[in-house]
Amino acid sequence: MSILEILLIGAALAMDAVAVGMASGMEEPHMGEGKVLLIAVTFALFQFAMPLVGYYCGYAFSAVIGRIAPYLSFALLLFLGAKMIADCIKEMREARAAALLRPMLLSRTHPARTAFFGRLIAQGVATSLDALAVGVTLLAADMAEGLPLPVALCAALIGIVTFFLSFAGVQVGRKAGGASAGTAGIFGGAVLIAIGVRLLVEGLL
Repeated sequence: MSILEILLIGAALAMDAVAVGMASGMEEPHMGEGKVLLIAVTFALFQFAMPLVGYYCGYAFSAVIGRIAPYLSFALLLFLGAKMIADCIKEMREARAAALLRPMLLSRTHPARTAFFGRLIAQGVATSLDALAVGVTLLAADMAEGLPLPVALCAALIGIVTFFLSFAGVQVGRKAGGASAGTAGIFGGAVLIAIGVRLLVEGLL
């Protein structure tokens, strides 16, 4: 696994955060820069932490993972990518069905600060759960062919990519709404599947 692939995985994982960030920006178009930064930092921290949790928890099964590493990497990334694509298609259909309600959503009163923080933490957890499985994928890749950097730095790269992409997502949502969020998620899912296929082919060869 190369640094480029780590960055691509980070970009793919960030698509959920981008979509949520776009929705937040659309809901609050006059959001201050401090709040935009807080949203991006929160998503980035969760995307940094979850792969580490998955990686080190995977050590309990390291003997098995070492034998099936290419297949495990392929299966996990295929599942995550297909799930991301399916979820995005479903959300795009629901968004079209609810398009008439959007003006009412935009006119709602902004949530209280405590409600905002609670929702932000919940969004951070929800958008980073897939990164747990990617942590196991990083462990499998480390045992099969090695990682280009220590796992903490790989996770940091994923977090950094998430920060910049989610920050941009909120800004886009503030200015243009969340129409492109679903497309971004489909692209991210395709990237995960492509990397999984490459890891499987390399393992078989």
